[in-house]
Amino acid sequence: MNEQIQPATVRVFIALAPPDDAKDELARELRPAYDTHPQMRWNRIEDWHITLLFLGELPAEAVPLLRPALAALAAAHQPFRLALHGSGSFDNRVLWSGIDGDLDRLRTLAADVRTTVSTCGVAFEDRPLRPHLTLARARRGDESSAGEIAARFAGFTGRRWPAERLHLVGSNVGRSRGPIHYRDIEAWALGEGNFDEP
Repeated sequence: MNEQIQPATVRVFIALAPPDDAKDELARELRPAYDTHPQMRWNRIEDWHITLLFLGELPAEAVPLLRPALAALAAAHQPFRLALHGSGSFDNRVLWSGIDGDLDRLRTLAADVRTTVSTCGVAFEDRPLRPHLTLARARRGDESSAGEIAARFAGFTGRRWPAERLHLVGSNVGRSRGPIHYRDIEAWALGEGNFDEP
């Protein structure tokens, strides 16, 4: 018997991802903090994303139900412009970069994602949308590092970029002791994948 055993559940969320050059721009801004705060648990740059809806642990069979519905949803939304902007921390431990740009379109897309997932019969915790990019987490007992770093680049404003793809993402949380890694389960172009300049 050489059958591969599939996990019974998968931890997933739906997100947008900045393009590499926008992430590189922010990473250059953060570089001094990597040196001054090596004790922070820095997220891998390739994993930076803007969560639209966190679904948590789902039965593996729920994922195929989401694919066609999310593909149709992506096709119904045109790309729009966002930018990375400012910074802050949640609970003095989670360092984040804020999001600027066409936030009305971002909120509309997130609301439609919630409706679509709900229509598929997939349950989720209805948390308020707080558009951000999680950059790092402070270790337990470190109440100052995240705030110190956030204060350094509070004035950062990155270039605007088109949000062009909707991502269904899986993570390995709870499956290993190492850092969290994310992988696209699937991604779909928004609209026809064409961005019309305003």
